[in-house]
Amino acid sequence: MEKVKNIFIAATRQNDGKTVVSLGLVLALKKRFKNVGFIKPVGQKYIVVDGEKIDKDAVLIKRVCGLQANLKDINPIAVEEGFTSKYLDSPGREQLYTRIEKSYNAVAEGMDFVVIEGTGHAGVGSVFDLSNASVAYLLGSSVVLISIGGIGKPIDEISLNKVFFENSNVSIKGIIINKVIKEKMQSAEKYLKKGLKRMNLQLVGLVPYVSQLARPTILQICEVLNGKVLSGEDKLSKQFDNIIVGAMTPRHAIDYFKPNSLLITPGDREDIILAAITTYCTTQDFQCNIIPGIILTGGLSPHKAILDLIKKSNIPVVLCSQGTYDVATKINELVVKIREQDTEKIAVVQKLIEENVDIEKIL
Repeated sequence: MEKVKNIFIAATRQNDGKTVVSLGLVLALKKRFKNVGFIKPVGQKYIVVDGEKIDKDAVLIKRVCGLQANLKDINPIAVEEGFTSKYLDSPGREQLYTRIEKSYNAVAEGMDFVVIEGTGHAGVGSVFDLSNASVAYLLGSSVVLISIGGIGKPIDEISLNKVFFENSNVSIKGIIINKVIKEKMQSAEKYLKKGLKRMNLQLVGLVPYVSQLARPTILQICEVLNGKVLSGEDKLSKQFDNIIVGAMTPRHAIDYFKPNSLLITPGDREDIILAAITTYCTTQDFQCNIIPGIILTGGLSPHKAILDLIKKSNIPVVLCSQGTYDVATKINELVVKIREQDTEKIAVVQKLIEENVDIEKIL
């Protein structure tokens, strides 16, 4: 088969933005080429689709970008629980390599360009002989390496990854620095270029931090908490900026009600709940989402009369069994990933990559 142009997207660590860049890059390339493919050879966070374990990112990009390839080819290896120990007990590198090559060839057939998404930094997967560097080498791909904002820290991390990739005979095509504070973009670009030039690397993208991409929806919170939706089913896509833990009196609680604040309160704090509903109902006409949603904790359901008011207001309310502290902790620690339903976020991602990444340099 004739060699297809490709690029391998890696990062200096987890949550640097590989999926955002990969998704935006595929969408951008689809404007430039008739046929664009995507593969994530090794996935670590999977869901079950039609009985197959498939990486979440692979499912997202296939569905959002309308890719025709088989899901199991887009993600040939999903690292399930026990995968590493089984491999160490009975190593089989050639079998894994063969599986990846077969899937890649299926994905690349008829394509003009293929985007390959890695699983983390250069060495991730080394324990079972599938480091990002070894997979990039296997597929004959050069790398675009992503790191996040700042100057010293990303350059330090990039230097470590550079050594690993070069020892595996894999070249780095360029560097993308993601989640840069907008006010520091100009200064960051100046000094990043200087620092990278010393390592013979080029900056191909400087992507600003966009808070919208990091904010979860009420629906995502409900899923994480395994909660029950009591009202506002049609408004679960709402996002929030702040969290209020309702443990004070209603009079003082109202002072804390800032725009786009998710309220977390025990289900029997009916005084706080009423204050929130009142605030919600009196601000709707002004298109101001002071309280976009309420999480009721402790598995405590409010009085029937309060429930009726909740349903009439149609404010998004989720009931969960966990305590208030545990709920607040889980939400604060939540790493938000883009989902196929997040159409607004996907549009933002596409624009971000088009405007802030030099696609031509990557090509």
